[in-house]
Amino acid sequence: MPRTALRICPLCEATCGLTLTIEGTAVTGARGDREDVFSKGFICPKGAAFGQLDADPDRLRAPLVRRDGRLQEATWEEAYDAIAAAVPELVREHGALSVGVVLGNPNSHTMAGALYPPLLLKALGTRNVFTASTLDQMPKHVSSGLLFGDPFAIAVPDLDRTDFLLLLGANPLESNGSLCTAPDFPGRLKALRSRGGTLVVVDPRRTRTAALADRHLAPRPGSDALLLAALAHTLLAEKLAAPDELEEHTEGLGELADALGSFTPEAVAPACDLPADEIRTLARELAAAPTAAVYGRVGSCTVEYGTLTSWLVDVLNILTGNLDRPGGVLFPLPAAGPRPRPAGPGRGFSLGRWHSRVSGHPEAKSELPTAALAEEIETPGEGQLRALICIAANPVLSAPDGDRLDRALAGLDFMVSVDPYLNETSRHAHVVLPPPPPSQSAHHDFAFNGFAIRNQVRYTRSAVPLEAGRLDECDIHARLVLAVSGMHGAVGPEAVDEMAVQGALAKETADPCSPLHGRDPADLAGLLTGDSGPERRLDLMLRLGPYGDRFGADAEGSLSLERLLAHPHGIDLGPLQPRLPGVLRTRSGRIELLPEPIAAELPRLRESLAHHPATLVLVGRRHLRSNNSWSHNVPALTGGSNRCTLQVHPRDAGRLGLTDGGRARVTADGGSLEVPVEVTEAVRAGVVSLPHGWGHDRPGTRLSVASAVPGVNVNQLLDGTRLDRLSGTAVLNGFPVELTPLP
Repeated sequence: MPRTALRICPLCEATCGLTLTIEGTAVTGARGDREDVFSKGFICPKGAAFGQLDADPDRLRAPLVRRDGRLQEATWEEAYDAIAAAVPELVREHGALSVGVVLGNPNSHTMAGALYPPLLLKALGTRNVFTASTLDQMPKHVSSGLLFGDPFAIAVPDLDRTDFLLLLGANPLESNGSLCTAPDFPGRLKALRSRGGTLVVVDPRRTRTAALADRHLAPRPGSDALLLAALAHTLLAEKLAAPDELEEHTEGLGELADALGSFTPEAVAPACDLPADEIRTLARELAAAPTAAVYGRVGSCTVEYGTLTSWLVDVLNILTGNLDRPGGVLFPLPAAGPRPRPAGPGRGFSLGRWHSRVSGHPEAKSELPTAALAEEIETPGEGQLRALICIAANPVLSAPDGDRLDRALAGLDFMVSVDPYLNETSRHAHVVLPPPPPSQSAHHDFAFNGFAIRNQVRYTRSAVPLEAGRLDECDIHARLVLAVSGMHGAVGPEAVDEMAVQGALAKETADPCSPLHGRDPADLAGLLTGDSGPERRLDLMLRLGPYGDRFGADAEGSLSLERLLAHPHGIDLGPLQPRLPGVLRTRSGRIELLPEPIAAELPRLRESLAHHPATLVLVGRRHLRSNNSWSHNVPALTGGSNRCTLQVHPRDAGRLGLTDGGRARVTADGGSLEVPVEVTEAVRAGVVSLPHGWGHDRPGTRLSVASAVPGVNVNQLLDGTRLDRLSGTAVLNGFPVELTPLP
């Protein structure tokens, strides 16, 4: 007899609630949970394909250990024995910096990926950390850190109440949003227009989102910072800026006009390839709107001036008085996050506290550029990376110059991959630890609730019992922590969670500002509930969080794991509310509108006005049924519009002798690719587009569906030298290419 179970979808940042249909232990269907407090029944094709992904026959079912040069199935004990024998010895012989850690995007989609990597890094003692953030969102973290003192203080657009939304470098009708967790993003944009609001989309492609907009501006790729600087200049020059009460929390307003003085609409128009009058009109409309929100994402981050663009997004929100304002952009308050602290000066945010060994790249948010990973492995000398722990990441496809990284990984002394697939990266591992399918894992969105457009909290236990012979994903991570720290076999994995609980409670009870100050951590730990270590940790975070019961110390608080389990569709915690100045952690205790690293970078942006743009530049694209590289192995998410084609405007196609359905060679810094051509007006003239996440043609993988239609890896066109200087983020959009028709 079929049964149903609830599950939060882990396949994109929208975090929609699902109702799964289960027969035996197989997920046979998935539909939107209409009672979910956040998504209210919305589902996209990725969520509908949950069952196929869950039952993918290519998913690894047992650990793999390399023996005699070949990966072979092994027991869990054998896998962890191999790790415990190799990693601590490498650290003893070559130091902690000889080990690197790579974290991929899927870490943000699992409880294990949120709870254990910090413990792993502490156990290893390494600073060689590389994540998907420097291939995606790091510019927003850096700009927020410089403005507000906290790289996680990211204000999200109040989609349901705004009157005017200016959206740059994002296509949420197909990507479902990013750093803006919003189920049914398409429906919310349609509702904005239905209530008389205005949607303006800035994108060099005529995306589905752009087609929905009231106005679509198609500038040259990479010119977003210039466009936003001209908008800010116009607000200041025409005295349209009205920060209102934000002014008392902000410093640097007076210097901003001088810093942006040369970015007039007329000055930036040629570089943006937009009329100056159109830029000026947009600034005036932004200022005149009752409420407005400016929102930029991947396309505006993965460019040469990604941090400046991200900074200018919030500069516009501040100048128009829409930061921290209903209908503008607001700071979420996640249930499992830290409780608000008293307003006042903080430690601030710094860049470049250390640098990469080979090229001297400055760290950002304790991370080094993923584009530098290959050289850190290849280059001999003290601190050379000899071992790598790669968790839910496939940098051979996601980072620049995958061929070079592919060769570098093959030369490592030891590599561990935590991954359900043998993919282009994990095929190099000496040990592969496969997590179970998502139906067999519990789920709470630690990361994405920090970017949600409405405060809410949801938790779903595993929908299907753990299959015999498998380990829970949290158990896999906890055992990994023990193995690298030399404690393998000495204690069980539950000790890792208990140490985390005791450490958090010791810190809390020692804090004079905490209502738990002076209490016994052991007594408090005894009050936690939950059937597992991860659940006890979730209970602790909920109790200590902004809505928590604080173990009875706060009569107004009420949130705990026990209460959350009583609400299987989640608990609505209300719309986002103004939080300034409490979120500010700058050294001044104010918004630092023109921080020194930004001011030092503006002259370079000014110099770019004189540069002649390349004839052709390339931008990436994403598909509604695709989530980076791994979803290409799900049959329901392949085919249709989800194709690896080079989109070319008819004018460029005619000029270059390209035909629809023909082939072309694309050449750039990192090499060349041969690709099928799609002639379309979906891209503006001078721009070509190739999607991200393809290139499944390497030997030794086990991705039968993806390898049947491999496509090409767009990032192979890059050699890793093009970076946003402030954040170390790879330039994946707006780089010059040359096209040659092929027979």
